[in-house]
Amino acid sequence: MQEPLPDGGTIRKLWIGETDAYRDHLLRLDRESRYRRFSGTLADEVIARHAATANGLGVVVHGFFVDGVLRGAAELRQNGSLFSHQAEAAFSIEQPWQSHGVGTGLLERTLLSARNRGIKSLRMDCLADNQRMQQLARKFDAEFSFDFGSVTGEVDPPRSTLLSLTREAIADNYGLASAIFEVQSRLLRPA
Repeated sequence: MQEPLPDGGTIRKLWIGETDAYRDHLLRLDRESRYRRFSGTLADEVIARHAATANGLGVVVHGFFVDGVLRGAAELRQNGSLFSHQAEAAFSIEQPWQSHGVGTGLLERTLLSARNRGIKSLRMDCLADNQRMQQLARKFDAEFSFDFGSVTGEVDPPRSTLLSLTREAIADNYGLASAIFEVQSRLLRPA
C-alpha cells in the first residue's frame, strides 16, 4: 500500500532521547488537530507529561520527519502488561502534512510493530466526526463500533513471520542511520 511521502519526509521510530521532539510536535498541533488527537482539550502540561512516557515499556512511537523536525507521529501502546495481546494506536499529524499519505505510512509501520509484538487486537479510537481517521482505518480493513460520539476501529494484525521481523529490523537500521546523519548534518551547517 506504499504511498509516496511528501518531499523530504521520512518515517522512522523515535529513539531514546527524542521525547522532547515528540512533546514539541504535540504542542505544535493546531487546535482542531490537538482536540482530535486527544479527544478533547488538554493543557500543555498534560501533553508534556504524556509525551514523556513515550520511552516506556510497551510503547513504540513512529515519527514522520521533515528536515529533521517531527511533523507527524503514530503511538502504539500495549494495554496492561508487556505480554498483552491488545494495544491502542493514536495518530497526530501537523496540518500542512495532513491528507498527503503520512497517516497511511505511519499506520503501516505501526501495524508492522504490532504484528511483531504479538498484538492480536489493535484499537484506534476517534471522535465520531473524525472522517480522516475513519477513512485511514478503513484502508486497513478495521471493524468499527460506535458509542456516545466516538468510534473505535479494530484491526487484527497477522502473526509475525521471519520476513516481518526482518522488515522491521531493516527499517530500524535505516531509521537509526537517518537519525545519526540528520544530527551530523545539523552540526555541520553554518550558523
